[in-house]
Formats: sequence, structure tokens, C-alpha cells
Amino acid sequence: MQTSPILTDSDYDLIAQIVYKHSRIHLGTGKRELVSSRLGKRLRTLGCESYAEYCGLLTRKGGDGEVAHLLDAISTNHTFFFRERQHFDFLEKRVLREFADDRAFRGDGCLRCWSAAASTGEEPYSIALLLAAHADANSGFRWEMDCTDISRPALETAKAGIYPAVRLGEVPPELRKRFFQVGVGAQSGHHRVKAEIRHKIMWHQLNLFQDTYPFEKKFHVIFCRNVMIYFDKPSQEQLIEKMANLLVPGGYLKVGHSESLSALAHRLDPVQPAVYRRPKP
Repeated sequence: MQTSPILTDSDYDLIAQIVYKHSRIHLGTGKRELVSSRLGKRLRTLGCESYAEYCGLLTRKGGDGEVAHLLDAISTNHTFFFRERQHFDFLEKRVLREFADDRAFRGDGCLRCWSAAASTGEEPYSIALLLAAHADANSGFRWEMDCTDISRPALETAKAGIYPAVRLGEVPPELRKRFFQVGVGAQSGHHRVKAEIRHKIMWHQLNLFQDTYPFEKKFHVIFCRNVMIYFDKPSQEQLIEKMANLLVPGGYLKVGHSESLSALAHRLDPVQPAVYRRPKP
């Protein structure tokens, strides 16, 4: 029986350094098992008999393509629609109401959202379902959404918008009926987000720490959930500042419920757990 390659200390340290250099993701000592489990399949695909051999692929000239596969394996997370439901309730009950009532916050009348770590699309589509339903019920309401992720394969899955039914367990029945197509034949057991939603969203492959972002206007809401836990403190503070600059005055930043900005230097006001706001003038 063939045994699995052993991830040595030196190989793990090198992989962690490469991941940090290209993404700012800080693996630390507690992520060794995760790295080993996620890279095992990649080593088998490449025919690598050891992690040392794999590290050689990462560090040789022209190894950037394999670095992209490494980052994809480390950064892609499994998720589902309406994960951490409180954030979507806040969007529905507070942000949309404020957008309707506060002319200064409303600006040019188009609500803009950014899903900063969109992964395979469940989060941004959850946001989009609520905004599209609100537009159905409120004539003249306009919305736009940008979605980004470091993983190109994850974004390709998101663009396709096809999900097994189990991922839709938290989607309200009326939204499922209104905005999804039900798969038949080979796609039985799957649902696809309708084109009217898929084609409205702008998708971008993006490293959150790159110098410039492909956005021309600022956002009323930024979702950056369950991603900052992977960064060290200086990187977290840098990222928060970049996002604060991209919020309209009074705009909201939402982080994961396992994340907190309380120990970080930033200029946002806490609103409720995992929700922060750029102060108004």
C-alpha cells in the first residue's frame, strides 16, 4: 500500500512563506493538517512522491502557475447560501431602509455592494437575491454588485451559478422559486441561478493586497467575511483601511462572526457584532 507523503517542517515552512508572499494568508503552526489534506490530491495529480518535490515545482523558474494552484487549494472554502443569516437580515431591515430614507446615503440612487471573498458564489448570490426581490417590490430601486476572489476556479464555479440542492437549504422558498431553475436529467438535484441575476454581477479575480482595485465607485456595503482570520495583524489593518476608503460615508463593512476588529487599529464605528460603519461627516 502506498503511503501518503509526509509534510516535513522545512517543507511546511517554505509553503507557508510562499502562500504569505502571494496572498498575505498567514498559515501559522495550526494549519499544518489543513495544508496536508488540501494538497494531498494535488500531489497525486502531479505525480509528486514527496512535498520536497512539490516545493521544487513551486520555486523553480516558471512556477507561478503551480503557485496559483496552491493558493486555490488553500483559500477556497466550502459554504452555503445565507450563511450567517444575521448579516442578510441586517441588509434587508436596516441598510435597504436607510437607503430609501437617507438621501445623502443614497447618493446617485444605485445601491452598490462588494463581496470581497466571493469563493464559489453562495454569498454574493444570497445578497443578489435579496436586492433583486427588493427591486421587484420597489419600482425604481437600482443595485450593482462586484464580486472578487483570489481563486480563478472558484470564480468560474460562481459564474456558472449551479449548486446542489443541499447548498440552498437556507434560501426562502419564494426566492428559490423566483430566481432559480431546477435541474433535470443529468442536472437533477441541482439548481441554477437565473441569468437575470448571474449577468448582473461583475466578477473579478483579485488579490486583496494588490495595489489597485478595478472599481470606479464606492460601496454602500462590503462583505469581507471569514477571510481576515487568515491574515496577520498588520495585514488585517492594511486591508481594513483599504476597505474603509472604498465605503461611502455611512457605508457598512461586514466581517465573519468569528472575526473581530476590536484589537485592531481602524477608523470604523462598531454597529453590532461583525458589522462596522464608516462615520458620516
